[in-house]
Amino acid sequence: MANNLGQKIKRLRQEHNLTLKELSGKTDLSTGFLSQLERGLTTVAVDALERIAKALGVDITYFFAFPWKLHGEITRSYEKQLIQYDQGSHFINYLLSGNLDGKQLFPRQVELLPGGKKRNDVSLYSHKGEEFIYVVEGILSLVLKSGVHELFPGDCAHFSSEIPHNWINNTSRKVVLLVVNTPNPFEETLEKS
Repeated sequence: MANNLGQKIKRLRQEHNLTLKELSGKTDLSTGFLSQLERGLTTVAVDALERIAKALGVDITYFFAFPWKLHGEITRSYEKQLIQYDQGSHFINYLLSGNLDGKQLFPRQVELLPGGKKRNDVSLYSHKGEEFIYVVEGILSLVLKSGVHELFPGDCAHFSSEIPHNWINNTSRKVVLLVVNTPNPFEETLEKS
């Protein structure tokens, strides 16, 4: 998935006759990061992807392929849509709603596999809105500006997404999270379609 995303970004950048340096200037993202992203070697946060989409003149939903028409209030466990898989960062992201049309919330199931980023490798990021995280399985290290917080199954965190944050799995077992963001980054596009 990450490589497909990177290929789409590179194709759009080249169609706009932009160099990596020029795209970097429009997005405030480093050329090294953008190069890794285009080659599928890293993942991107929603806020950074929004900046890339804006700089390339597309909506953020351009980068996601939804294979079925979104409808209905119920999403069965077997209908979860894989929206991001990055082998390099050991990160799997599933969409938990079959209907984002006009919705404020963006619910996801996130799986952090062992062997991903370590504490020293994590950079904090922020974006508009609020974030709610519920630990379903494993032990999550939630990194906030205030410090590192270990969250266990049943623990949760609710904070302004404008607070610099990130998360990591420092264990040898999978971490499964229920993550809900607001605002929904897909809301505007789905209302227009």
